[in-house]
Amino acid sequence: MVFWIASAAGLAVAYLFGSIPTGYLAGRLLKGIDLREHGSKSTGATNALRTLGVGPFFVVLLVDVLKGAAAIGFARWFYPWLYGLPSVTPPTTLDLQTLLPWAVCMAGLAALFGHGRSIWLNFSGGKSVAAGLGVLLAISWPVGLGALAVFGIVLAMFRIVSLGSMFAALTAIVLVCALEQPLPYRLLVIAGGIYVIVRHRANIQRLLAGTEPRLGQTA
Repeated sequence: MVFWIASAAGLAVAYLFGSIPTGYLAGRLLKGIDLREHGSKSTGATNALRTLGVGPFFVVLLVDVLKGAAAIGFARWFYPWLYGLPSVTPPTTLDLQTLLPWAVCMAGLAALFGHGRSIWLNFSGGKSVAAGLGVLLAISWPVGLGALAVFGIVLAMFRIVSLGSMFAALTAIVLVCALEQPLPYRLLVIAGGIYVIVRHRANIQRLLAGTEPRLGQTA
């Protein structure tokens, strides 16, 4: 029982990493505004760019990427540490080598959910793209770089951030299935990619209507 309680606490920490409201804090600190009341109403890096400017955008982007990677790094440290505690008895049928990829999978999903549904913002937030990139780079840098490259290409061609983000999510799914990756990592990227796309449903409607703002335009 102690083992499972500690495991749940570990996932809660991963969620809290993801839930750090970077864009919201930047808006409050720099302009005294709530990003949820401006632009696209998102607290992500793209709305920070439109509302706060280039400098804050890069800070928000970097911190959001780092918090996704931090959740994965924490899981990779926490569960081996937990297994090593003499006071904790893990299930005899579940060795660390088997558990760790699944723990990383769950921590990654927790971080993505935390970014999009932050406890500090009444369960609102961003679209989990930057945090998702951090998760991807932490679990498999080739998949992360491949998704980032596609994002850059689509953004350069169409200057629409949401379109690049969704293509990046789809690319990550294809790459993680094509490359040699553990099943939990594949499930993490598939579920996370679908989650990111679902978070863009309003953007999809605007894309179909031809009203989605391009980079440099207001939302």
